[in-house]
This record gives sequence, C-alpha cells and structure tokens, in this order.
Amino acid sequence: QVQLVESGGGLVQAGGSLRLSCAASGSIFTFNAMGWYRQAPGKQRELVATITSGGSTDYADSVKGRFTISRDNAKNTVYLQMNSLKPEDTAVYYCNLKQLSLQNYWGQGTQVTVSS
Repeated sequence: QVQLVESGGGLVQAGGSLRLSCAASGSIFTFNAMGWYRQAPGKQRELVATITSGGSTDYADSVKGRFTISRDNAKNTVYLQMNSLKPEDTAVYYCNLKQLSLQNYWGQGTQVTVSS
C-alpha cells in the first residue's frame, strides 16, 4: 500500500503563486511516475503535470510556462510550483502515483482557490 499526503493549497489572488507538496510513503518502487491532477466543480478530473522517477515531465497545455513539477526521489516527494495563477486554476488538486503498470494511488486532495 502507498499513502500520499498533500499540502500547500490555499487562497491566492490572480497572478500569485503557490507551491504544492506531496509526500509518498509505503511500498514504493524505484521506477514510478508521480503527478498532479485537478478537478473543478462540475468538471472531470484532468491532468496537470507528471514526472517520472527518471525526471521526464509532461504538462497540460493550460499550465505550460506557469507551473513546474519537480521531485525529490530520496524523500519520495513531488512538488508543484504554480506561478501566474488564474481564476480558472481554481480546483481541488490531487497527487497521484503510478507504479508497476497497475498500481494507481491518489491523495486526499488540496483546495486551490484563485480570486480575481
């Protein structure tokens, strides 16, 4: 089993910044992918950014150039630096870890609210 604990959400004005963190614990394998997804009210959950244990990254077009995902493999922690935030970034952000093809874990979610 794997547990994911997120932190760093909150309320920020448009144009501001926030940094999310997600610490993973439990049965974690060396090769995995961690990432962030978000879900706004009335919308489906969508990918924000992912990063593999080797450092390869992928971003949603809507956040490219504004968000940066990074990780500390020694701490099994993934970060999401969010800059130039927009009201449309308002959502619950979920941490995700995928490993061994079939294992897929989610955090409890952290609210990010961007006021205009």
